[in-house]
Amino acid sequence: MRKFTLALRATCLWFALGGAAVYASAPTPSSDGTNVAKLAEQAPIHWVSVAQIERSLVERPPMAVGFDIDDTVLFSSPGFWRGKKTWSPDSEAYLHNPAFWEKMNNGWDEFSIPKEVARQLIAMHVKRGDSIWFITGRSQTKTETVSKTLQDDFLIPAANMNPVIFAGDQPGQNNKTQWLKAKQIRIFYGDSDSDITAARESEARPIRVLRASNSTYRPLPQAGAMGEEVIVDSEY
Repeated sequence: MRKFTLALRATCLWFALGGAAVYASAPTPSSDGTNVAKLAEQAPIHWVSVAQIERSLVERPPMAVGFDIDDTVLFSSPGFWRGKKTWSPDSEAYLHNPAFWEKMNNGWDEFSIPKEVARQLIAMHVKRGDSIWFITGRSQTKTETVSKTLQDDFLIPAANMNPVIFAGDQPGQNNKTQWLKAKQIRIFYGDSDSDITAARESEARPIRVLRASNSTYRPLPQAGAMGEEVIVDSEY
C-alpha cells in the first residue's frame, strides 16, 4: 500500500510539473483579442435589405432600373486579373488596351461569378415588371456577349432585358450620368462612388452594393460615406 501511495504521488507530481511546463511555454498573445461588443459593432450608415427595398416600391408602378456590372452584379476579377497578367503585369495599362476589352466583352465573363445579391435584386425587379438596364464603365467593342451572359445568369425574360450600355471611362467625366438620364432610370445600383454620383446627378435613387474584399479593383470604397443606402450582405 505504501509503495502504491508513493507511486501515485510521483505520478501526480509528474503531471503537475508537466502541466506547468506546458503552461509556461505557451506563446505570447499576438493581439489584444476581441469581445462580443466589438464583433457586433456595425458602421452607423443607412443599411437596407432587399426585402426593405421591395417594400419601399409597393405603391410604385413599373419603372426602369439600372445596374453597374463589375463588382455589382458580377464578381469579374478573374478576367481582369488575367488581363493584367497578360498585357501589363506592373501597371493598369491593360485597361486602355482594346485587345483586353475584346476578350473581356466576348467570353471572359464565363469566368465571372454572379453575385447572390444581384440574383435577389433582379428577381425582385422582374417580378415587379421593371425594365432592367446594365450600364458599365467598360470600353465598347464591335461585338459583345455580356448581354447574353447576364440574361442567362440572372434568368431575365426578354421583355425585361435591354442590351448592355458600354459607357466607357474618361478621366474627369462621369459617362454613366447621361445614360441614366436618357433611359429615365429611377434606381441605380453600384459599388463605386462614381455610381452613386451618377445616380444623384440624374435624380435616380442611388443604392450601394458592397464590393467583395478580394476584388482586384482597389482601393475598396467607403460604402455609406456619401449618405446612400447600402445593402446588407451584398459583398457576394
